[in-house]
Amino acid sequence: MTLHNYTCIVVVFLSFIHWHSTKKQLFTKHLCRITQEAEAMYEYLSNNCTCTYALGAFVLLWVLVWFYRDNLEITKVSEKHVFVTGCDSGFGHLLCKRLDKRGFRVLAGCLTEKGADDLKRATGPFLKTCILDVTSTDSIQKALEWTKKEVGDKGLWGLVNNAGRSLPMGPSEWMKIQDFESTLKVNMTGVIEMTMNFFPLVKKARGRVVNVASVLGRVAANGGGYCISKFAVESFSDCLRRDIQNFGVNVCIIEPGFFKTQVTSLEPIERELHRLWNQLTPEVKESYGDKYLDKYIKIQRLIMNTICDSDLSKVTNCMEHALLAVHPRTRYSAGWDAKLLWIPLSYMPACIVDIALKLVLPKPAKSV
Repeated sequence: MTLHNYTCIVVVFLSFIHWHSTKKQLFTKHLCRITQEAEAMYEYLSNNCTCTYALGAFVLLWVLVWFYRDNLEITKVSEKHVFVTGCDSGFGHLLCKRLDKRGFRVLAGCLTEKGADDLKRATGPFLKTCILDVTSTDSIQKALEWTKKEVGDKGLWGLVNNAGRSLPMGPSEWMKIQDFESTLKVNMTGVIEMTMNFFPLVKKARGRVVNVASVLGRVAANGGGYCISKFAVESFSDCLRRDIQNFGVNVCIIEPGFFKTQVTSLEPIERELHRLWNQLTPEVKESYGDKYLDKYIKIQRLIMNTICDSDLSKVTNCMEHALLAVHPRTRYSAGWDAKLLWIPLSYMPACIVDIALKLVLPKPAKSV
């Protein structure tokens, strides 16, 4: 090895030592600055402990005041009338029974005579029923005239728009316009028409409008009219609340998760999916593949059996609070899946929700 080679090696080694030493000095200098800043912060907090304690006390006081206000309840319940739609079964049926026990004058709108008879047998003499189809303007008008006679000059304390339907649900491409309309007429148009007709009575009593939406009004997880209608209920309720806030009327939104009711019953869901599949053209069926329907139904079974909650009182508790509280909340999320899954998911970027649903749902045969 020549002298020139040895010289090059020495120069490279000395350069590395110099670079390493410089980097070490910069790191040490940076560490010292961080340490000094931490010490300064600690000294500031130590010298200003009064501000720290004041901030902590303010937060604690705010929480205590919120809980106190949240638990205040109205008085003279026995003088207040509440009209509930969709009382044949599910949330509406249970709510009517619980409000009746509380002492409210309950006016229950049932779709069928059987539903009305079943409810009357399970409640006291102060609960009254009427036959109501929220998709029929004539039926709504008859219910309104009947309600006016029942409430008199007191007005209507609460209107609970609970009536709803979920089917058909499935891939959007499988739907016809009639499939969308059948759901929207109940869940969207029915809610709006009921509210606009009954609102003068609620305004007179300075009462509450309680609209039942869904977590699927936050996250559009499937096709069909259900998610569309529940997004519409959310929007309508927000607009209404802001428009009438100066009149002493509260508008509350109930956002249930998945519960075991007729809405989530597997048999009608599967029956509707088969109907939708059978009305598809051969070209559309071929794009999805022969096994897609069976896979889709299996996923629906897994979801319903896994996350559906059988305790309907989690929803009716929210409804009761909206009617009883002096200061009702704007939104109520009912169910563990609503609080821990759907509501957090609704705040995620759209791409995250898209990926999550893509992983859950089956893949069509001709997907790209």
